[in-house]
Amino acid sequence: MGSADDARRVGAGHVQRRLGWLAFILFLGSIPLANWLIEHVGTVCVPAGPCLIPVAPGVMAPSGVVTVGAALVLRDIVQRCLGTALGLAAILAGALLSALMSPPALVFASASAFLLSEIADFAVYTPLQRRSLLWAVLLSSLGGLLIDSVVFLYLAFGGLEYLPGQILGKLWALLVAVPLVRVVRRIAPTPA
Repeated sequence: MGSADDARRVGAGHVQRRLGWLAFILFLGSIPLANWLIEHVGTVCVPAGPCLIPVAPGVMAPSGVVTVGAALVLRDIVQRCLGTALGLAAILAGALLSALMSPPALVFASASAFLLSEIADFAVYTPLQRRSLLWAVLLSSLGGLLIDSVVFLYLAFGGLEYLPGQILGKLWALLVAVPLVRVVRRIAPTPA
């Protein structure tokens, strides 16, 4: 019986690592996608400003909000499946990628907002994940999305005009991503 249990654990560990690396790749891919969306996709593109999408009746947000909200959850999955060292490596790689891939006018805003929000997400998620994965993901993502929204909007556009839309848009993305937590909890019942 012991060898069957060992084989299941090895197989589960393999699936956990694969999920972690998939989340790592998707996390890094979400950064250039968010920057591209902000400049190219929206129902309205503001001259010398972002392209906007509706996130609720009468509420607009820069179009990158969708991927940024998902990125916060993806980084949590990286940490859960691959460990804190790779979670931190994802943050640093993401900040560098954000600086390299951002349009020149958004480099500082994008990289700063990304780094600060992901560090906040990490700081909240890490101690909570052992108690409740769902609450860890929700609370850390909420903190991260608030910080990301305020820092990015202020640095990129000099004001917080789109703050309600930024927050709401990221909340939608977070709500769509949260069902993944059930899958992650099954695949990675304890942090790596």
